[in-house]
Amino acid sequence: MAGWAEFAAAFTVFLLSHALPVRPAVKAPLVRMLGAGGYTLVYSLVSVAVLAWLIVAAGRAPHVPLWGWAPWQPRVPFVLMLPACLLVACAIGAPNPFSFGGRADGFDPARPGIAGVARHPLLWALVLWAGAHLVPNGDLAHVLLFGSLAGFALAGMAMLDRRRRRLWGARVWAELARATSQVPGAALLSGRWRPAGGPPPLRLAAGLALYGLMLWLHLPVIGARPWPPL
Repeated sequence: MAGWAEFAAAFTVFLLSHALPVRPAVKAPLVRMLGAGGYTLVYSLVSVAVLAWLIVAAGRAPHVPLWGWAPWQPRVPFVLMLPACLLVACAIGAPNPFSFGGRADGFDPARPGIAGVARHPLLWALVLWAGAHLVPNGDLAHVLLFGSLAGFALAGMAMLDRRRRRLWGARVWAELARATSQVPGAALLSGRWRPAGGPPPLRLAAGLALYGLMLWLHLPVIGARPWPPL
């Protein structure tokens, strides 16, 4: 039971680390003490550290298979992690008042950039990462891990949209969000957004570099080959 106890503890800390710091009574004094940028940096570092512990704890939990492994399954994360990395590269630092910690400076509702693809690109990257890794990891601990993370990210999108709409009011929300969508690509398909061009070459290169780095580090860090069998 030690393995399950660690997994439960890691999951509890993960949920608390995301629920408590965003509460106004907790966030406001932290922002005053650390500054807005410092708060975002510390919050991000703590989130990554807790997520790493949760992943390690899932690997240590007792193995309870729910479905079998098949040679095609590793192809799912191998393919889906590329758009996930591109979303991350295009989202970080880009003007996006809808995203958690996103900045409004420089955001143009007529040219929303990555927000035209999806209002919450980082959360969609998390959905892709979790959903893709769920397929080849069919044991109970990893299904709980990746399934919960995907659900957590999807629920977070709806929560952020409700909060922004309440804070801004219906008129401002409608103006800022008119060329964006929660579902990736919906604004493009509906004709509400037409991109002026492709992604910036530097961000595209950063996304490809991130994808390559993850492939390179996956085996020595995670202990599993990221590429599908030939």
